[in-house]
Order: sequence, then C-alpha cells, then structure tokens
Amino acid sequence: MSGWSDRLGQLGITLPETVAPVAAYVPAVRTGNLVYTAGQLPITAGKLPAVGKVGADVSPEQAKDLARQCGLNALAAVDSLVGLDAVVRVVKVVGFVASAPGFGGQPGVINGASELFVEVFGDAGAHARSAVGVSELPLDAPVEVEIIVEVSG
Repeated sequence: MSGWSDRLGQLGITLPETVAPVAAYVPAVRTGNLVYTAGQLPITAGKLPAVGKVGADVSPEQAKDLARQCGLNALAAVDSLVGLDAVVRVVKVVGFVASAPGFGGQPGVINGASELFVEVFGDAGAHARSAVGVSELPLDAPVEVEIIVEVSG
C-alpha cells in the first residue's frame, strides 16, 4: 500500500524533524529493500522530555509515551531517507528500557512504539520485536527504539 503519509494525516499525526545524531552515525541506512534506523531516543523539540530509570524516575505509563515518540522519530528517519510511502511493512522493532532494579515491564513500555506502527500501517505494522531492560542509555534517556522496515523499489 502507498499513502502512509495520507494515513498519518487521517490519524492527526505529524512526523517530527529527523533527530540529528548525537555521535558518529546516520539516522537510517538502506541496504537492498530494508531500511535500518539508528536507535532513536524520545527527543522532542531538541531535548529529552524525561531522563532516568523506568520504575524509579519515570513511570511505566510515561515511558510508554516516550517509546511512542521514539517510534515517531524512527519513522521520521525512514521518511527522510526513502519517503514513508515506500514502506511495505515493519519487520522488526528493538526497544531498550533503562530499568530500575526489579522493573520487569519492558514489553509494556515498548508497546508504545509497537502500537504506533500498527495504528499507522495496520497489518503491515505487525512486527517481530525485542524489549530489553538495560542499566543505562545515552543521555540518561529512559527508552530507545530502533526499527527495520521493508521498502519498495
């Protein structure tokens, strides 16, 4: 299906500007019919809206919203490289959650991104996924998401 950009408009979703890399990498790379994004932090308007560990400094509900923002940032990276309408399907999502000791709700947090992709792409947004708890993320971010999408042409 083409028309994902139209779908975003129907949902009232505006993609953010592509987040500038914070180190030596590019936001997204295409090889063959796959686009891999770099890990996307929940940067909004140039800054992180929250920092720290999920389950201590950041609630799971807030972290889920931050994961959605990571997903939007990942889509912006894909859009800047090949255009969102080239997406055939979301193949894989990897989510990292900076977790307080004893926090085991990583899958629920990363649902923020996963649910966004299904909302935008329907069945083509259903994907394989990993949700991983980690001790630290760059810039003390609570969550980070990277995606692999299949594209046409």
